[in-house]
Amino acid sequence: MDTKALRQKILDLAIRGKLVPQDPNDEPASVLLERIREQKQQMVKEGKLKKKDIKNDSVIFVGEDNLHYEKFADGSVKCIEDEIPFELPEGWCWSRLVSLTAIITKGASPKWQGVDYTSSGTMFITSENVGVETLLLESPKFLPEKINEIQPRSILETHDILTNIVGASIGRTCEYTLVDSANTNQAVAIIRLIAVDMVSYVVKCLNSDYCVNLMFANQVNVARANLSLSSLANFLIPIPPLKEMYRIIAHLDCSLRHISGIQSSEDELRQLILFTKTKILDLAIRGKLVPQDPNDEPASVLLERIRAEKEELIKQGKIKRDKKESVIFKGEDNSYYVRQDTHTEAIDEQFIFELPDNWEWCSLLNIAKMELGKTLDSAKNTGINYPYLRSVNVRWNDVDLSDLKEMRFEPEELERYTVRLNDLLICEGGDVGRSCVWTDDKEILYQNALHRVRFYGECNPFYFMYHMMYYESLGIIKALCKGVTIKHLTGNVLSLIPFALPPIKEQSRIVEKLNQIFTLIDCIISD
Repeated sequence: MDTKALRQKILDLAIRGKLVPQDPNDEPASVLLERIREQKQQMVKEGKLKKKDIKNDSVIFVGEDNLHYEKFADGSVKCIEDEIPFELPEGWCWSRLVSLTAIITKGASPKWQGVDYTSSGTMFITSENVGVETLLLESPKFLPEKINEIQPRSILETHDILTNIVGASIGRTCEYTLVDSANTNQAVAIIRLIAVDMVSYVVKCLNSDYCVNLMFANQVNVARANLSLSSLANFLIPIPPLKEMYRIIAHLDCSLRHISGIQSSEDELRQLILFTKTKILDLAIRGKLVPQDPNDEPASVLLERIRAEKEELIKQGKIKRDKKESVIFKGEDNSYYVRQDTHTEAIDEQFIFELPDNWEWCSLLNIAKMELGKTLDSAKNTGINYPYLRSVNVRWNDVDLSDLKEMRFEPEELERYTVRLNDLLICEGGDVGRSCVWTDDKEILYQNALHRVRFYGECNPFYFMYHMMYYESLGIIKALCKGVTIKHLTGNVLSLIPFALPPIKEQSRIVEKLNQIFTLIDCIISD
């Protein structure tokens, strides 16, 4: 079940007045909005608001011609029929968000104020703390109290609405429910409503697809996408009668709790399935998923045959001797080691375990030729445009060809950067380690975000794809990656990873069994 889509459908019904029945005895929304305007005027008189805080307020009404008009603070009137996104039930009204608020503001970066984080003090709310209807405080940040003196307008109060307006998290909105005050930065907008009773409804409205789409439509892409406060203030909000608003909130809270329960159950199921798949892969890679056949050609013979095949190809000048090729061996201390050129190091225990008879440990370079694809460089690349594979095209056990880009290749580069039937593709960047097998007779080119692994000796590429999946499920691949911000699975690292090598025929039996089991599991998920 697509719980996200279901959630949005219910929110859409709510803000269109189709979730709960209307009651003609309810006080119309126009009366509620009039009270808010009167309260804002009184706050100006009392000095709690400034005149500039209400200068953009307006009244939206339906004229005798059945069109929508907006009357501004200066007395001018404008037809806004082309701005109205959908029809509202009797008793509902449209309002600009700014007309509902005491303030719409934001903070500033502490660094701009010369303030550093501390272990205690004023809680500092950033965009990562603002979830969808949820305040996320697993890793709170703190600033010295003086930030409240420097940035008094960005001090949070209970029942403030927080909306992310910068970066990838634009559109997430929640209520600040804590009693203690806090401060925030420029990535979070503070929306302080006049009527606290409306907070829950407005939060849900801002999290609806209607408002989230408005946010994305009005964002400005500079270095990072951002939504201006003026754009946010100008949003049209559908306002129901107050009593209907209460009924909507009660219905939504009940419905969304049920959806959250379904989502939680689905998440638990996915975790159970992930655990199950990992366990099945563990059995497969340890030689415990299918029975061994003593008549199978041992993996040692396979390795010897591959070595002979490679030596012949070297003699013919078809390949070069790979200096990075590693050897896995057991030392005198009965521990396993990997040696590459003159470098020798012990292999971590998480890799090595006892293998069945006729199995061997090896590296990919022992049994395959590995090569990165062509580097994308529009300034240097010449030749003819060809479609090519990127890391985003490689899924686990699948290739997504719906979004292929093109790059220039010279004729002499085509052979080097071609993917052929049964080549194993491993992501060097992106979701590092993600792997699939190219199963199409039609060849394709690829870029340097992918490792192409072409096997010798009839090795089954799907077995090694599943082997990569096993290592990925244990977190081993990501642990081996280089790079702080952007992770990379370099060729050198990949060449040193030990792989459990079964006999050829057993490789096929393992792959067949895994395909059967995983297809069944995936059917359970899809259903």
